[in-house]
Amino acid sequence: MSTDKMFAWFDSPGQQNTAQTLELACQRGRELGIGELVVASTTGDTAYKALEMCTGFQITAVTYHCGFRQPFEKSMKDDVRKDLEKEGVRVVEATHALSGVERSVAKKHGGVYPALLMADTLKLFGQGTKVCVEIAVMAADGGALSGSDIIAVGGTSRGADTALVIKPAHQTGFFDLKIREIICKPRDF
Repeated sequence: MSTDKMFAWFDSPGQQNTAQTLELACQRGRELGIGELVVASTTGDTAYKALEMCTGFQITAVTYHCGFRQPFEKSMKDDVRKDLEKEGVRVVEATHALSGVERSVAKKHGGVYPALLMADTLKLFGQGTKVCVEIAVMAADGGALSGSDIIAVGGTSRGADTALVIKPAHQTGFFDLKIREIICKPRDF
């Protein structure tokens, strides 16, 4: 049994927790010798904050696929992406691993589908937990990860409020993914 693990609860979800989430995530990553940090970052804001706070990590920023909000419109502007990449951040723009085409089928035809059920089950732990698992898969599928344990940082809407230690996996081996530790998450969501 290990007794040196930390865990933090936030009173409420949201971007006001971003700095503390990143601080706790990087601290735990250093303690465990983990060198890869994966952050959900739609516009680049959380990725920039991670760059500022989490020196020494290989940072991967995962953003929505083109057309997620508006047809043929990117969520992360090209100049932001290029700047982040210039700073050494790997940027992965991908379809949500836990919805993808199933969301389109559900909208058109109704019904329940496995990936959507998996996403909703993970949301029992909060939106950020689902996001952390999803971005770990998206980053793996995007070729941005080594296969070693990572720190994944996600959130509820904007910013970050959840950090997990994850053994990542690709979509084709989803059930090989392991949530090793919860570093922080909102208590009320």
